[in-house]
Amino acid sequence: MLESTAVRLSVFLIVLLLMISIEALLPYKKRTQTRSRRWVTNLGLVFLNSLALKLLGPITAVGVAAYALDNGWGLLALVPLPLYLDIIIGVILLDFAIYVQHVLSHKLPLLWKLHRVHHCDRDIDATTGIRFHPIEILFSMIYKCLIVVILGPLPLAVIAFEVILNASAMFNHSNIKLPLAVERIVRLLFVTPSMHRVHHSIFPHETDSNYGFCLSVWDRLCRTYIKDVQGGQDNMTIGLSEYQNDSPSSIVWCLKLPFKNNPN
Repeated sequence: MLESTAVRLSVFLIVLLLMISIEALLPYKKRTQTRSRRWVTNLGLVFLNSLALKLLGPITAVGVAAYALDNGWGLLALVPLPLYLDIIIGVILLDFAIYVQHVLSHKLPLLWKLHRVHHCDRDIDATTGIRFHPIEILFSMIYKCLIVVILGPLPLAVIAFEVILNASAMFNHSNIKLPLAVERIVRLLFVTPSMHRVHHSIFPHETDSNYGFCLSVWDRLCRTYIKDVQGGQDNMTIGLSEYQNDSPSSIVWCLKLPFKNNPN
């Protein structure tokens, strides 16, 4: 367990530092808010989320996967598969489960109240990909544990998936733009920054699209894919229309947001 935590933390820090370095050297969109204040808030939420997860004690997706394996739980336990195939299928199914969770976070009013904290960020960069309300993080872990019980993926598949999920979230939220030829190829299978940036448009019909984090195929199969925003991304407005002010850069405001019924 400690080794898997060390691996996930190491990859998290490497990808975060890599993305923010590239953004600093080759930024795509001009920022609307100061980087320092946003980063204090976004990284502060990450710290609080880590503390929140400690409330669940030993309940983690990896721990539940190990318990499910010992007890023969889950659909994947019904069919003997080679190790590599078991891991690949497990990762793919977990990625689809997160796609479903993301859609539900937009469609169910209670979940949307929490998810707004992520979407109200007025700039989008690698730190946006890890900006979530602590209660949403707790819900997400419980959801993943339930999915693990149902599917029965190997603990190694869960570890691989969580590493991929965190890395993908920081990559596809990054303030970079891939060369057009590379974009066309990569987007066929994986979510790119330009694809996911559409999801952070202030226009609801664009926000209601491109839900994927890693694999882009789910949006295509479920018909939630939009190629680009109207007018292109160079001058698009990021965030939620009711929060186009400095409030989203305040960590206290973000923590209170799910409990507010008005945009003030």
